[in-house]
Amino acid sequence: MLHGILGAMPPASTLPPSRSRLEDVARAAGVSKATVDRVLHARKGVRSATVQRVVKAAAQLHYLPDDNLHRIIRPRPMELVFLVPAGTNQFIQMLGDYVGLVEKQLEPFNVRCRRVAIEGFDPKGLAAALLRHGRRCDGIAFVPLEHARVRAAVDQLADAGVHVLTLLSDLADARRAAYVGVDNRAAGRTAGYLLGRMLGKTRGKVGLIAGSLAYRGHEEREAGFLQVLAERFPQLEVVGLREGHDDVEQNYRQASQLLQQHRELVGLYNIGGAAEGIGRALKELGLAQQLVFIGHEITPGTRALLADGTLDAVVTQNPQTEIMNCVRVFANLRAGRDALAGVEPVRAGIAVCENLP
Repeated sequence: MLHGILGAMPPASTLPPSRSRLEDVARAAGVSKATVDRVLHARKGVRSATVQRVVKAAAQLHYLPDDNLHRIIRPRPMELVFLVPAGTNQFIQMLGDYVGLVEKQLEPFNVRCRRVAIEGFDPKGLAAALLRHGRRCDGIAFVPLEHARVRAAVDQLADAGVHVLTLLSDLADARRAAYVGVDNRAAGRTAGYLLGRMLGKTRGKVGLIAGSLAYRGHEEREAGFLQVLAERFPQLEVVGLREGHDDVEQNYRQASQLLQQHRELVGLYNIGGAAEGIGRALKELGLAQQLVFIGHEITPGTRALLADGTLDAVVTQNPQTEIMNCVRVFANLRAGRDALAGVEPVRAGIAVCENLP
């Protein structure tokens, strides 16, 4: 079934003269004139078999040039939108940049994708952006906030037949088509295991900084981290979680306050992004390389912190894999296949200074 206009039809005055009329095509195809009009303008609501019949009749009667008929039967490009939070989170920036890079690569495959930057921690604005952009495309992928407005927007799009994917973080009790990203609970457990093993028998306090627990993914990472520490490293005590909204300056301020309040910290876990702010605080206070610092994702900022020893390890994921997995999921859904058919799960990796890619 076609969805939308594939290309503007040329004005009638530019078409070659034909003795056939619209009603002739309708009669030959065994359909109404209105159906012929819908097919020839590639409007939705016509079964594929009917489209083929109308196109065949139009071709036999030389009603339209061949180029126009080929355009009608060719599926229109799949229109995809990626909503990404604006800000200083370098991993999110890399994710958005990759959408731009693959846009040209995907055009031969009849796929068009674009990114839209939005405020990352405004559920009302996120819900509005979902509805505004989602109704104009075939599929929309976004980083969700756990909020009733966001869930309602996802459900409205599902009712309208728009495929919605959650990216990096999932959304509870919403009718999204699929989630694309790592298992965040496992990622948090991995971070806790790395920190505990690197500290060995050391006893002491561990600090946590998240982007926001409004991200289910950050909440799951915290839960996994705490589980591992409780199970394997009971000698480590976790002190109050702080939220820095994945912003370099906010993370710098939160880390500075945390480190000054708890000078005895032996470990620090950055659940979200913008590790550069935390690294700056550690260096200014003379604590770089004095405690175990674990974070997430390989970015220019975390790469530099790993190289100079401020950051000990990151649990990372591949933004290119995630964008391409989204495209594969959307293609599956459009073809009527299972959403995750042939889609490899996104797997978390571990990067330290000795194995930087």
